[in-house]
Amino acid sequence: MRRRDLFAALPFTGYSLVVNAQDLVPARPDYFTRIAPPGKIRKGIPEEPNMTLVELKTDVFIAGGGLAGVCAALSAARHGAKVVLVQDRSRLGGNSSSEVKMHVVGANSHRGRPGWREGGLIEELRLGDAANNPQRCWELWDLLLYDKVVSEPNITLLLETVLTGAVKEGGRIVQVMARCDKSEHLYRVQAPVFLDCTGDSRLALEAGAEMRTGREARSEFNESLAPEKADQETLGSSILFTSRDYGKPMPFTPPKWARKVTKEHLRFRSTSSWEYGYWWVEWGGNLDTIRDNERIRYELLAITMGVWDYIKNSGNHPDSANWALDWVGMMPGKRGSRRVVGDHILTQHDLLNGEFDDAVAIGGWPMDDHPPGGFDRPDLPPNTVLKTPEVYNIPLRALYSANVSNLMMAGRNISATHAAFTSTRVMATCACIGQAAGTAAAQCAAERIGPRQLAQDKTRLHALQQALLRDDQSLRGFPNEDTRDLARHAKAEASAQEPHSEAAKVLDGFVRDIPGKEIHQWAGRMGAEGAWIELRWDRPVGLSEVQMTFDTGFQRELTLSSSDGVMKGIVRGPQPETVKDYRVLAGGREVARVAGNHQRLRRHKFAAVETDRVRVQVTATNGSDLARVFEIRCYA
Repeated sequence: MRRRDLFAALPFTGYSLVVNAQDLVPARPDYFTRIAPPGKIRKGIPEEPNMTLVELKTDVFIAGGGLAGVCAALSAARHGAKVVLVQDRSRLGGNSSSEVKMHVVGANSHRGRPGWREGGLIEELRLGDAANNPQRCWELWDLLLYDKVVSEPNITLLLETVLTGAVKEGGRIVQVMARCDKSEHLYRVQAPVFLDCTGDSRLALEAGAEMRTGREARSEFNESLAPEKADQETLGSSILFTSRDYGKPMPFTPPKWARKVTKEHLRFRSTSSWEYGYWWVEWGGNLDTIRDNERIRYELLAITMGVWDYIKNSGNHPDSANWALDWVGMMPGKRGSRRVVGDHILTQHDLLNGEFDDAVAIGGWPMDDHPPGGFDRPDLPPNTVLKTPEVYNIPLRALYSANVSNLMMAGRNISATHAAFTSTRVMATCACIGQAAGTAAAQCAAERIGPRQLAQDKTRLHALQQALLRDDQSLRGFPNEDTRDLARHAKAEASAQEPHSEAAKVLDGFVRDIPGKEIHQWAGRMGAEGAWIELRWDRPVGLSEVQMTFDTGFQRELTLSSSDGVMKGIVRGPQPETVKDYRVLAGGREVARVAGNHQRLRRHKFAAVETDRVRVQVTATNGSDLARVFEIRCYA
């Protein structure tokens, strides 16, 4: 009997511990006993006598704990949904974790599109890491992601747990199965909404969702980046390394299985810096990147050792004498595999000039295609790039399955052609997609509808988009139209204002500047007592929440990287433009006081007050002589 049949055949009685995910709150002493029952009440099942079956019921189930899955879980949980997040590794973050150490890139294309760094959850994570991890320790990035997830009371996190099956009824998933051999637990989870954030679309595979692999023929969507004939090839995987100067000669002897790399192999591949490995150590795109993973790992390690041998021993880099490896990745950082088919398939044309009424996230990395042969094609440049003229919006219809009614996806496996995927696959974009999908999933669970119903209902879709904007999700061309935001009916004045950065800009509906084109922030010079901005209404209103969006230097790149080149210009600490210390006063009464802020989005809830004015008094920034605020919102 197959495992999925085994689990489907088991009744919800007899051999298991039934747990509701809403009871799984980390602060409670029984949290871990509920997901891992004590030995005295553990019971096996006949087919797996040494395993314990644990049943969970939740609102949203998420498979995959990369940045897409993390942001999906956080967004769904913060919108009130109970979430079970399953991750097959010991840590979160996927390719951004210490297991792979790939720096996070996105819509700002390193420095190629200044001003378009993504807002929302990925910005919250980046800012937290920059402020608390100036030493650039990858394991602290892992810990930050873990802390964010386990500190959220609505999330049940199951690490080192592999999704193994799904059961459907009437075209929808009713339950999934997962297995943790470390703790000898089998989990069976029921939920109304399921998210596949695995990258490889493992949940979609088990659920029988329609999928695509490889590259479409040029004629299918008239894409100039597509090959003449369709094939099953994709982008390969990579392994990175880090090294450093030890101040004394550090010899290197490659293992016998290392490749012999010559100058001809590196014709289009530079080895001018050595502190951080090379994304172009890529291989396996012409194989099955899932089922051939072990062979791909072997070849990538052989290439990595060969490249380092060339650097150390070819005689072409004598300055490398004192350099030595201090870390080599053992997990291939995967780029491409399966993509789930949704109600809309994103194409090259969509990224170049598409407009979507159901936009829920942005992308902006260029379409960045690589030869499937990777390092084995030294005659070809390692990539070809087609830059989009602007950042582009990603529609909700590309984030749910066309044939499994309650299955959503986020990350590199969204509904896209291979050409479009070469842009949407990067991690900051995946994180934004995760935030969109998680917010939508929470709305679907709360309203007991499917994602297609959400996408087709203009009222519900507008509510979703406004919820995303309120959470600082980046969308191009969509302003704040939140009818609950009382600030939209106020007028603004300030202690001072710079030219083109008037106080009224905090009410214009947009929360980022477009360098050289548009300014959407108030900026006031700091005096002896700081600076202030105030909202006033014609008559008193009832308030219990004030939300501010501060400037965090979107014109710069912000990521964790071991590359000295990438780190140039990055501030590893609080961003200097950001408001550091401030007070919020409602009708002259202090309702919030903050010291040491480094975040962009801040919310303050307080006992309801009746007032005709709210003031934000800035007493210090993290370095700028201007107080800067993009938006102020007020809610009853």
